[in-house]
Amino acid sequence: MKILVVGSGGREHAILRKLKESRTPVQLFAAPGNGGIAADAVCVPIKATDVDGMVAWAAKEHMDYVVVAPDDPLALGMVDALAARGIPAFGPTKAAAVIESSKVFSKN
Repeated sequence: MKILVVGSGGREHAILRKLKESRTPVQLFAAPGNGGIAADAVCVPIKATDVDGMVAWAAKEHMDYVVVAPDDPLALGMVDALAARGIPAFGPTKAAAVIESSKVFSKN
């Protein structure tokens, strides 16, 4: 199974470390990742906010699953774009992510 985790922070690193414990053999990728994450996954030099680039790469590389952790790509609709290409993803849709990306919406 090929899994891509979008992001480069501590949250993404923790997700990758848990995925690495899977009993199912997995190939782990992180975009963009960082030096610490590189010990646990193959880092891909795509910005987390590059929705089109990320989705194109995930499709080209036949990712089985994508975990979108950071708020910005969620707010930009990355999960929606992945679903449109038939790629299963974990994370809220753009409509659901508005609660994270808009303080005004959250207050209202």
